[in-house]
Amino acid sequence: MIYPPKLQAGDKVGIVAPARRITPGQLEAALETLQHWGLRPRLAKNIFSTRHTYLAGSDEERLEDFQTMLDDAEVKAIFCARGGYGSTRIIEDIDFSSMKKHPKWIVGFSDVTAFHLRLATLGIASLHGTMPIFFGQPEARESVESIQKILFMGSSKVAFPSEAHNRTGTASGEVIGGNLSLIMDALNTPSDPDTKNKILIIEEVDEYFYKLDRMFTQLRRTGKLKNLSGLLIGHITEMKNSDLAFGETASEIVLHAVRDYSFPVAFSFPSGHSNPNLAWIHGAPAELDVSLNGVALTYPNIYLHNA
Repeated sequence: MIYPPKLQAGDKVGIVAPARRITPGQLEAALETLQHWGLRPRLAKNIFSTRHTYLAGSDEERLEDFQTMLDDAEVKAIFCARGGYGSTRIIEDIDFSSMKKHPKWIVGFSDVTAFHLRLATLGIASLHGTMPIFFGQPEARESVESIQKILFMGSSKVAFPSEAHNRTGTASGEVIGGNLSLIMDALNTPSDPDTKNKILIIEEVDEYFYKLDRMFTQLRRTGKLKNLSGLLIGHITEMKNSDLAFGETASEIVLHAVRDYSFPVAFSFPSGHSNPNLAWIHGAPAELDVSLNGVALTYPNIYLHNA
């Protein structure tokens, strides 16, 4: 696995919008924060384009912006402004070859899962964490600080309380995953995740319970759950019922899907479309400990790999 180098004061970082539209006011807090970290943030040329009603510009504009930031050797990290939808419309046309020579952190979650999964197939680590549109929210402070800690220091540990639904045990392996809908979208594409011996993290928002069950059933049918090392379930928020209630909770749906497997499972991992949305390193090896007293996901100092 290739780990981008740690950030230092004076580094240039980019902000792009590969998905939903963004406005200047929505980035003010992020620009101030990055400058406070000693970084030099730069906005992509077309980031405020209005050529599309939903997307942050045309496919051509968003592709140009992302590719330009990728190919700029001075840019040490790329922050995706927000999620929504749109990254998969351009991802097949992005040339990631420059990342082998000049790896840089790609930061984001939700729709940005598309980039995390693609980079994992290329052997490049990335950073799953909150995005610039949320930097100004007081409740996101811990989430933002968790990004800073990894980018500048490299080590990371996410600890949280245990739940009654958890399955205890220990596991080790590379950590992958993100938004469940984007994971499903990646199946049978060049971004298809290899889940064997991995610790899989899943979060979701604004879905019907029966569709959540459908997606977990599909993961089971495609063998993506069978050989996991461990499973962490992040925030599953704003779930809905159709006219006929599904009758199972999100936890019950997950446990039904993994009923024949023995790996540890933990719920309420602090990641996803609620706060805290703590940063974690996509593609890096970690240790998972699920006990009755709590849960911990611990990464070694990844920057030792670059020493």
